[in-house]
Amino acid sequence: MMDRDTSPRVFETGIPNLDRVLGGGIPARQSIIVTGEPGCGKTILCSQIAFHAAARGAPAVVVTVTSEPHDKLVQSLSGFSFFKRELLGGAFFLVSAYASLKKGAKEARDVLLRTVRERGAKLLFIDGLRSIRDLWQDEAMLREFLYELGIGLAAMDCIGLFTTEYGLDKLMALPEATTVDGILAVGVQRRGGRRLRRLEVIKLRGQPHLTGEHLLRIDAGGVLIIPRLEVQALPEPDFLPPPHRAGFGLPELDALMEGGLPSTSTTLLAGSIGIGKTLLATHFVAEGARRGEKTLFASFFEPPAVLFERARRVGLDVSGALKSGALTMLHLPPSEQEADAIVYRVLGEVDRLGAQRLVVDGLTELELSVQDLERRRIFLASFSAHLRSRGVTALFTKEVSKISGAELDFSDTPIALLAENVLLLRYVELRGRIHRILSILKMRDSKYDGNLREFEINDSGIRVLAPLRSAVGLLTGQARPLGTSIGGEEQ
Repeated sequence: MMDRDTSPRVFETGIPNLDRVLGGGIPARQSIIVTGEPGCGKTILCSQIAFHAAARGAPAVVVTVTSEPHDKLVQSLSGFSFFKRELLGGAFFLVSAYASLKKGAKEARDVLLRTVRERGAKLLFIDGLRSIRDLWQDEAMLREFLYELGIGLAAMDCIGLFTTEYGLDKLMALPEATTVDGILAVGVQRRGGRRLRRLEVIKLRGQPHLTGEHLLRIDAGGVLIIPRLEVQALPEPDFLPPPHRAGFGLPELDALMEGGLPSTSTTLLAGSIGIGKTLLATHFVAEGARRGEKTLFASFFEPPAVLFERARRVGLDVSGALKSGALTMLHLPPSEQEADAIVYRVLGEVDRLGAQRLVVDGLTELELSVQDLERRRIFLASFSAHLRSRGVTALFTKEVSKISGAELDFSDTPIALLAENVLLLRYVELRGRIHRILSILKMRDSKYDGNLREFEINDSGIRVLAPLRSAVGLLTGQARPLGTSIGGEEQ
């Protein structure tokens, strides 16, 4: 419905998150151009807005500008869930302006404004300004048409939506750009074999909005906008996190961190392939569920049944937590998903559950889904900030292919620089045996025990053993024996 006597009033679009991008909706009595190359989704977007308006009692007049029958447009929209055939001819009123456009600007303007007045319309959607330009071949006539049409619509408290097929650079050089109140650009980017749709607010008179390009998706429900994560407002950051700790339920490990990870912090759990990162992360969510905290485990690799059956075989049974709803599993199989879409889904689940703990198992997949390399750091920082603002303690696992030599290199892992805490798991060969070792590399603003600890995986899960003081160079892969014991056992 139309907003009540707010200043300024806005017209809600009904497109998920588009109103958020626009700063609340389309400002009242304004005219907007939606521009983009053919096939980018302009007509679907504007038609969805029109159907939403009609369904809530704000009649919409939809204008075609070619001689083609309306059946073609109706057929192309009928597969979307927003399409309501019972609204056709009533609140969603189709009209062809082709005949009046051939007569001239004044005749076309008068027909459209009369139709809006007679139907009591609150939205006029003209699909195809470029066809009008091509028909008239007269810029002055088109400018006058849009200007006077905009004045007439504003006088009747009606929104104007106009699509055109020009690229943004071309449009900005045309008089249409200065005649209307706002411009939305819809584009398609090709990345490998993919076509990625984007929407950007180029101009919107008198209303702040979210800047930059936002993901636009089209599915059976119609258009969905996923706002760019970095520009979404967060609460003021000057809050103090709760003093309690988020433990793993492993007394020896929790003791190293004075009870566990600091609440609302972000942690990177890095390690070699197959060393136990996922199992340790499962301990983390299982302990959260045991404490009555809502927990979410998001995995890029394995479906829930496989992952938790493997944990059950080593004595870590989370079936009860899953059945009770204390633990929720979100499977994000590797695919050509966009980072914004992945995080939108994860944050949606966090909000739905009121989750206090989150595991993202497979950070590399999330990093690779951020196509712009320069964006990765700020994107992950923003994700971390959104989790912190929700009171979530987050743990990200990452496979590190090479941790050897004189230094540990995490330069290709932005989250390692942004995370408050970094835990490292790795294999080491010493005296002819392979050992698993654990080290806390960083805990920001918190005391911790930095001694290397051996750990083992047995029939009760992970068990942390005594400090390793029998060798040096363990983290570099160049271990040299010093004493006579490792992991508390005589060698």
